[in-house]
Amino acid sequence: MLLENERLDKLIKENLSIIQNDEVFSFSTDALLLAHFTTLKKKDKVMDICSGNGIIPLLLSHKTNMPIEGIEIQSQLVDMARRSFQYNHLESQIEMHAMDIKDVKKNFIPSQYDVVTCNPPYFRSNQSYQHLKEAHRIARTEILCTFADCVSAAQHLLKQGGKMVVVQRADRLVDVLVDMRAQNIEPKRIYSIYSSPNKPQAITIVVEGIKGGKPDAKVMPPFYIYDGKNEYSQEMCEVYYG
Repeated sequence: MLLENERLDKLIKENLSIIQNDEVFSFSTDALLLAHFTTLKKKDKVMDICSGNGIIPLLLSHKTNMPIEGIEIQSQLVDMARRSFQYNHLESQIEMHAMDIKDVKKNFIPSQYDVVTCNPPYFRSNQSYQHLKEAHRIARTEILCTFADCVSAAQHLLKQGGKMVVVQRADRLVDVLVDMRAQNIEPKRIYSIYSSPNKPQAITIVVEGIKGGKPDAKVMPPFYIYDGKNEYSQEMCEVYYG
């Protein structure tokens, strides 16, 4: 089941395992927070775009018995994700598509999904930060797709009234809000993630938007990863351990 440089990591709260490879991709806390803030109704049909090694579909499978799909462009990550689904006996529930999200409109009938989640590349292609490893550059930098591409794909996939939930760097909040509204996905809830109460600036945001929704954004209470003693906060312990 495991190839060179791969390992199995435990998702404690969900009692699942995931195949990881630091040479290619390993999920971060942001993925856990995206899944945490994504609420699902009983019959929701879910698509995760920019899916990486399938971490979001795995986490969301703990919240629903409905089928979950993912889209990822890097073939090695698609293979890792599919093997993780098999290892957890979830291959009948979770399906991964090897695809460029810019091809979504050619491959999917519009307006079929209730929820689209997205952990997109964070860095603009012209930013100074560029990871040396190509797989990491693709995952973290907008060299193959922009955030606007992600929102365009979500707009096509979502039913009217469907929900997009995205995690992004806090300094790109304006990009998120502008790009979502431009695609008729109205931002409704904004979650600000802080490292700790001692750090004044948010590091990450999770934004939930509704396709065709009315303007009515709510800024939710701050979420702290660490408490004042540099240990995981009670909220973060809930994310990790339940």
